[in-house]
Amino acid sequence: MNINSFNFFNKRALIRVDFNVPINNEGQVTDDTRIRMAIPTIKKVLESNGSVVLMSHLGRPKDEFEKKYSLSQIVSTVEKHLDQSISFAEDCISDQAFRLTENLQNGQVVLLENLRFYAEEKKGDSSFAMKLAKHGDVYINDAFGTAHRAHASTAVIANYFKEDKMFGHLLESEIKSVEKVLGSDGHPLTAIVGGAKVSSKITILSNLISKVDHIIIGGGMAYTFVKALGGRIGKSLVEDDYLSVAKDILDKALENNVKIHLPVDTITAKEFNNKADIFSHAIDAIPDDQMGLDIGIQSISMFSSVIKNSALILWNGPMGVFEMTNFQKGTISIANAVAEATENGTFSLVGGGDSVAAVNQFKLAHKVSHVSTGGGAMLEYLEGKVLPGIKAIQE
Repeated sequence: MNINSFNFFNKRALIRVDFNVPINNEGQVTDDTRIRMAIPTIKKVLESNGSVVLMSHLGRPKDEFEKKYSLSQIVSTVEKHLDQSISFAEDCISDQAFRLTENLQNGQVVLLENLRFYAEEKKGDSSFAMKLAKHGDVYINDAFGTAHRAHASTAVIANYFKEDKMFGHLLESEIKSVEKVLGSDGHPLTAIVGGAKVSSKITILSNLISKVDHIIIGGGMAYTFVKALGGRIGKSLVEDDYLSVAKDILDKALENNVKIHLPVDTITAKEFNNKADIFSHAIDAIPDDQMGLDIGIQSISMFSSVIKNSALILWNGPMGVFEMTNFQKGTISIANAVAEATENGTFSLVGGGDSVAAVNQFKLAHKVSHVSTGGGAMLEYLEGKVLPGIKAIQE
């Protein structure tokens, strides 16, 4: 079933969205990206004279109501982007919630309270999914960020909509973007992989080796590779348990004619502090009392050259501690190189929480081809795993 061809007239569309957005202590949404990305799907239903029931999780509550995780805090933000008022159900499966959704008129919208106030959501409980299903005549999954979870609202619920189930615009575009990278004949294909730990990126690195031409490695994980090659990394972040794994990845890349690019220089400090004095060293000759916190000028130049000559780019993970101004030059420079390549015709896919946060912080999100809303889901999809939330719609 396709959202563009479905007739929503007089239908209640139950939409699983990903409104797991950051909220400050005053209850204000500090980044509304995920809400904005879901608006086209919601408007599609409303403009087709249907009604909408929205369901989502927020944060990690302890299987019961917690005020700081209440979706009531995002109602005004959703209303602003939809340009209309919406109703809020204070419990996702209460009598009040069912009364609200049973009497929905065309053009109206209801937001259900946090699904994770019930343990049954994460457990994939079928009776809970069946109750949720009563809120709609048709089911739309538009939450890529949770598509890798076999939860009640993302996978199990689809069983109660035999034919009337489909992807929303956002989830559909996420699938197309990842498959464009994985299934493309375009070369060179470059993967930029950063972040703190090798351990969290082993599977994706191993999987990408059979698909890409270049892998650029930055961030804290780079120092594990450098140490595996015999380099001196001072007090830099390292996973000693993964030195042999890092070496195996390098060997596997060599066997597959994949060029792995490690930083050659690094910006260091004696303390993990933005006010600390900063130094520049070869990445394999860091003094014992210093730690690497960003890639250096030579690495930026080398990485940027590879990026600008790529046909497709996948970026997951920053190059350094970009949250600190003294150690964000590497990530900003790589973001700008990706933006420049995109402007010249390269397809670029950015995903993973920190990468997305970086392109948003540096106001470059609109200059890349696609910014994924799902970090873990995108990684698992790239690893070749079947995502329960996607499989449930396709079955």
